[in-house]
Amino acid sequence: MSDNHSKEVRSMNMSHIRSTNSKPEEIVRKYLFACGLRYRKNVRTLPGCPDIVLPKYKTIIFVNGCFWHHHDCGRFVWPSTNKEYWYEKINKNVERDKKNFQLLKQQGWNVLVIWECQLKKSVAESNLSSLYNDITAQQR
Repeated sequence: MSDNHSKEVRSMNMSHIRSTNSKPEEIVRKYLFACGLRYRKNVRTLPGCPDIVLPKYKTIIFVNGCFWHHHDCGRFVWPSTNKEYWYEKINKNVERDKKNFQLLKQQGWNVLVIWECQLKKSVAESNLSSLYNDITAQQR
């Protein structure tokens, strides 16, 4: 099935999707800051332009959207239209993530991922606490 939008309209729609300062990123950053951790955000000099970089802990955090990075949860559903485009796009994202994680680990970084679905109100506190423990465990 073909796309319902023209190339220009699709381009405009995609350009409105934010790649930085998303709501899930803000939730994680506010939590870490409240816990006393200081970080840099969206460091372009590192592979994958990580969302959060904690140099003191040699840790990088990616805050991934379940759809864009193909998380195996209820929030991810393959689109029913324009399938070829979406399979290619999402699979490229997954492969690029794997490559970037490998490069970062080779450079000595501890790479953590927190998913959008892990930040739902009902489970956010426990997942953020676990994330904090994973970060600070390196220093103990």
